[in-house]
Amino acid sequence: MGFDELLSLLDRHVRPDETTAVDGLHIARIEQPGPPSPSMSGTVLAVLAQGAKRLVVGDRVLEYRPGSYLVASIDLPCTGHFVDIGPDHPAVGMALVLDPSAIADLLLHADPPQGRGPALPGIAVASMTDDLLDALTRLVRLLDRPGDQAVLAPMVKREILWRVLTGDQGGTVRQLGLADSSLSHVARAARWIKEHYAEPFRVEDLARTAGMSPSAFYRHFQTVTALSPIQFQKQLRLQQARLLLAAHPRDVTAVAHSVGYDSASQFSREYRRQYGLPPSQDATRLTGRPV
Repeated sequence: MGFDELLSLLDRHVRPDETTAVDGLHIARIEQPGPPSPSMSGTVLAVLAQGAKRLVVGDRVLEYRPGSYLVASIDLPCTGHFVDIGPDHPAVGMALVLDPSAIADLLLHADPPQGRGPALPGIAVASMTDDLLDALTRLVRLLDRPGDQAVLAPMVKREILWRVLTGDQGGTVRQLGLADSSLSHVARAARWIKEHYAEPFRVEDLARTAGMSPSAFYRHFQTVTALSPIQFQKQLRLQQARLLLAAHPRDVTAVAHSVGYDSASQFSREYRRQYGLPPSQDATRLTGRPV
């Protein structure tokens, strides 16, 4: 299994904003290693043709590199960094946004039909197969053939989804296409938390919205996200606080309150635990200016 052609194609078509002419296809090149940084996973299939990336999601540590791929069927807060890279050996990779409606359509045509199963982790790593690598390479080749993209890109994307659905982590992706899957209920609750991250909530109320008992909801949420609902909210609060501190480094207390913390001291403790420095010192590191 060779990644040489895919690496060459990705290297040629990478843009500063990581977008491409094929909808949902993104290409990135990272030349310098950096410290672990927080982000959201997105709902994607991610592949590296060179280099490696390590992600921490809750209590799980995931790593992918050439020979493997990552799938995320729910948008999760995570901390990640690239490894085994440098100016002469950058990380070069691609991400394809997963479309729930396209997955649902494939499931309808599967033989036998694929129905609801138990809750599974919402993010996972699997071994690359020759068939999947071939389909991914053909999709990126279409960037050299603009006249073929409108007709062929949807067909190749469909094949890629099928290869993933029938692969080792197909269950993770299958959940995304099922309207009544455990993941869909958890994802709905996770979206509510993201949109209201500064507001307090009761797990019982989220469970009722998801149509589950509190114990079942808590169990499914932790299985899918690797976090409890409160931990999920805390990760979002701290990520947003870090963004705000980059713009307002002198307003630590105001930032703490704006993301939902009543206690500035609790905010400082949890921030330091997450990022290794108190908020004011991290703001100095982020901005390059003393606070």
